Amino acid sequence: MSTLPEADNFIEEFIVEDLKNGKHDGRILTRFPPEPNGYLHIGHAKAITINFEIAKKFGGSSNLRMDDTNPSTEETHFVSSIEDDIKWLGYEWAGETLYTSNYFGELYELALQLIDKGLAFVDDSTAAEIAEQKGDIDRPGINSPFRDRPATENRDLFERMKGGEFADGSKVLRAKIDMTHPNLLLRDPVLYRIKHETHHRTGDEWCIYPLYDFAHGQSDSIEHITHSLCSLEFRHHRDLYNWIIEALGIFPSRQIEFARMNVDYLITSKRRLKLLVDQGLVAGWDDPRLGTIAGMRRRGYPAAAIRNFCLRTGVTKRDNQQEFDFLEHNVREVLNVSADRYMAVLDPVKLVITNYPEGQSESLSSDNNPEDASRGQREIPFGREIWVEREDYRKEPQNRKYYRLAPEKDVRLKSAYIIHVDGHEEDADGTVTQINATYYPDSKSGEDTSEIKAKGTIHWVSVGQGIDVAVREYDKLFTDPTPMDHEGRDFLEFINPNSVTTITAKGEPGLADVVADEALQFLRKGYYTLDKDSTKEKVIFNSTCGLKSSWKG
Repeated sequence: MSTLPEADNFIEEFIVEDLKNGKHDGRILTRFPPEPNGYLHIGHAKAITINFEIAKKFGGSSNLRMDDTNPSTEETHFVSSIEDDIKWLGYEWAGETLYTSNYFGELYELALQLIDKGLAFVDDSTAAEIAEQKGDIDRPGINSPFRDRPATENRDLFERMKGGEFADGSKVLRAKIDMTHPNLLLRDPVLYRIKHETHHRTGDEWCIYPLYDFAHGQSDSIEHITHSLCSLEFRHHRDLYNWIIEALGIFPSRQIEFARMNVDYLITSKRRLKLLVDQGLVAGWDDPRLGTIAGMRRRGYPAAAIRNFCLRTGVTKRDNQQEFDFLEHNVREVLNVSADRYMAVLDPVKLVITNYPEGQSESLSSDNNPEDASRGQREIPFGREIWVEREDYRKEPQNRKYYRLAPEKDVRLKSAYIIHVDGHEEDADGTVTQINATYYPDSKSGEDTSEIKAKGTIHWVSVGQGIDVAVREYDKLFTDPTPMDHEGRDFLEFINPNSVTTITAKGEPGLADVVADEALQFLRKGYYTLDKDSTKEKVIFNSTCGLKSSWKG
């Protein structure tokens, strides 16, 4: 046997153990089995990373299987969004996308086997009666009055359930295990229920559908999944997972649980995400304020940054809460190297260079990315009138170390000239309406022969050639880092009413040619990405994150 990679976490330790023991002839196959009832979120990104990266490390592969057993909530467009998200993250699954609905026939036959073995029965009890029968942690359950039906009667009833003879909720198929078992999930769990609803793939072919606990493990076995990696809330399901495998004598997939990953200010519950979408509190599943993969992509988070974040937070056995600042640290780390630089003025005030010839303009060169010379340069128009940030001007600087715009100060315009501020004009309220300056003609960037030294450099945009840019500035969607952790309070109480504001900025003309999903840096302001709704007529950018990290490490 060739040398095995070293295990970096407890899951990999199990895999190394299986490989050393020759289990499954050294084959490794994991799977990611989302339910297509919503968009994937940051917690799913963690699970995707774990499944695909571990399989790759040990020379294996991963299946993508849609857990589509509930026709009430599942839709085809959710399937497409899941596929797009996984591909965008940088992962490829083995073969075609698989579906639990592919196996409805096989699962039905497996259920008949349990019935014939006397290990499953059709129950006419209501949902409330079944819940009462199960008891609780301090009280053992009691047998259903229908538990001792003969196998032949159970088979007949189950076949008639499949044939559509019975109404929704009138009968279920339950496993016959132990109504006193300390694990409540093994107290005769429901395996099948009746649902006369159209399925997004099988149409009206079926009116009975397996529940998760019956469909999941058997689908793993049908696909010969070697290691079924899932989050910690499914630990108690493992006993049932293994019981069904043993009862049916099918392929013994191994379930291993890892801790969920939660992130401050982000929701990792599809049910609650759906509530936000349905109530119009966000602009769809891909709203940049959400922790959905589509939302983070729309906000400009690079796929590499999300992968890095998921890998760096590790694989643990305890649920953990990660800092939002650490997520942004990973985003900033990637964008600092990959993002091209542009100039945009978010709160513009006009600056007039009084000694620059009227009607004259020129083209200046600027580096696209100082971190990567291969990104080349771009041309930027320059003229007598430019836009600068209002916050870059002070009528009276408070200290000597202020190096931006102020009367009698010299300042470098990025990739252009050094200017000398002469003064300003203001309205009756004292608001500055125009800044006046002169420039040093021999101080042109890259050709500077002047003896003038400017300690400060600011960005700018030409008034004549600049374009209007709509900028959506995003803050956190919630005012509390863990809005779901307050007993007795609705998480919607913590919605931040100021989580998005839209301003009109002035941008250099090259911003009109940026493509969607392309994150960039507005010099001195932060990272931004072109929104999917942007057009040539209305250029829209979303704020991604600021330039400086607040993560303490």
